Amino acid sequence: MIDADLSPLANHLWQSTLCVGVAWVLSLALSKNRAAVRYWIWMAASVKFLVPFALLVGVGHQLGWPAAPAGRQPFPVVIAGISQPFVPPVASPHPPGAPAAPGNLPEILLLGIWLSGFAVGLIFWWRWWLRIRMALRSATPVHLNLPIAVMSSRARLEPGVFGIRRPILLLPETITDHLEPAQLQAVLAHELCHVRRRDNLTAAIHMVVEAIFWFHPLVWWIRTRLVDERERACDEAVLNTVSDAKVYAEGILNVCKFYLALPLVSAAGVTGSNLKRRIEEIMANRKARNLDLTRRLLLVTAGLTVVAAPVVIGMMDARPLRAQSPPAEKLSFAVASIKQNTSDDNNPRNYPEFQFLPGGRLVVRNMPLLMIIASAYNLPFQSDRLTGGPEWIRGDRYDIEATAEEGAIPAGATVMVRDNKMRLMIQSLLADRFKMVLRREINERQVYAVVVRKGGPKLQKAAREEKDCTGSTGLGFADSCHSFQGGQGRGLHAGAATITDIALAVSNWADRPVVDKTGLTGLYKIETDGWVPMRPRPSHPPGEEPSPEDRAMADPARPTLFQIFDRLGLKLESQRAPVETFAIESIARPSAN
Repeated sequence: MIDADLSPLANHLWQSTLCVGVAWVLSLALSKNRAAVRYWIWMAASVKFLVPFALLVGVGHQLGWPAAPAGRQPFPVVIAGISQPFVPPVASPHPPGAPAAPGNLPEILLLGIWLSGFAVGLIFWWRWWLRIRMALRSATPVHLNLPIAVMSSRARLEPGVFGIRRPILLLPETITDHLEPAQLQAVLAHELCHVRRRDNLTAAIHMVVEAIFWFHPLVWWIRTRLVDERERACDEAVLNTVSDAKVYAEGILNVCKFYLALPLVSAAGVTGSNLKRRIEEIMANRKARNLDLTRRLLLVTAGLTVVAAPVVIGMMDARPLRAQSPPAEKLSFAVASIKQNTSDDNNPRNYPEFQFLPGGRLVVRNMPLLMIIASAYNLPFQSDRLTGGPEWIRGDRYDIEATAEEGAIPAGATVMVRDNKMRLMIQSLLADRFKMVLRREINERQVYAVVVRKGGPKLQKAAREEKDCTGSTGLGFADSCHSFQGGQGRGLHAGAATITDIALAVSNWADRPVVDKTGLTGLYKIETDGWVPMRPRPSHPPGEEPSPEDRAMADPARPTLFQIFDRLGLKLESQRAPVETFAIESIARPSAN
């Protein structure tokens, strides 16, 4: 099974492999056409290894797209699946000096193998580059009235073009002894064709692909295809200018007879590819067909599918996946009193209070409006999932007392059922009394996914089941269901909570959303230690001694949040996942009671 951190790479590799298959089918369909066309098809397949679909999807995200009608899918699911983003894995924070987790050993081993192959490839190319460099340094200029510099060398290398920005044609000094003037002119025409086509540049790009993806066999197969089509393309260009194909073929054969082939793909010579087949094709001197309308449409369609489709997918993903819609069940409080709390009491004991009480009663004391909105949508109080709105919603504090209509909360309803209905009522209250307009979206982003560690969870079952959870709950009631006491400095303490409850609770102190992907159900008793903050703490004024809490938080012996989950037999794993976010588009201070 592929680890979650490696799955983006696996996605990228199979997407690139699929593109190689498309290139192969196109090259077969265009086998009678010009070699230059097939060369650029294979070059596109090579570049695909360097351009993840996620990059194209990201371009689409930036461009955006108007919202489509609900329920319509503008593209087939297959295309959307192919465009799954390739995102580099984000390393989870790890305590300094702590040993690597056993689960990371396969990734470390794979990284070591990849680095070894990468280094071997670089060493190989570096050695041959030094050899050619030495040949160029000892070479002398030759004046042949050509558009590029020409050098003569004692090295027994075949004629070849070196360099990208300022190409140089390197000729063996004995070449005039082995080639007749007409043969030499044909060989020179071949090399100038490489210069016009920028073949050294494209070959260097593929060398980068080879160095990075050396483990992928199709990368080396693409290299063979590129060399074949590159040489055929130059052969076709030369045959359009020479009068005798035999002279050209003899020139190539004499070069092969007396000189060594160039070792670097990024140095364009004359003897590359399958020599026997090339000579047969040169002597046959068949004219390549131009692209007809059907084949042009085939190329355009393939290009749009591979390039444009991910961009458009990204544009579609940039719009909200679920636009704001009224709650499926319209619920409102029968009576609601809203008062702004203007007290200047800064006593730490006067902590904001938010309670759902029996009979459908809501009691809020001294709570900032932003926290009330977060509670209404079951969001962490400290989260970037709720954005927008004027600054006063973060400073204005309110007291609210409200009662649901009789029968709105069924008798014997569990805490979960009651809380969900009460949240819908608070949402209606915010819309009616605060005139709040909220935009809801679902976007894929980095999260911490809670998963089960190897060896299974180490969780203590709660003393009650969900059906028994019919009592009150709220902040400060650790004995009740689905609520916690504590925080990052004091740990989490709950009598009966789900893993989803834990994920929501720690999201208040995590540096990204935390989502439950354990698949575990049921209620658990949770008791944890406090952990090191993931977000930077506010610095204390210069010259002032750190508070006891600051010193406690800086204690190197304090565990991280990752270690807290480890002790529960769980793991926080960096992933990408859909996350619902909320943006306040407009809001006003409440109307009078």
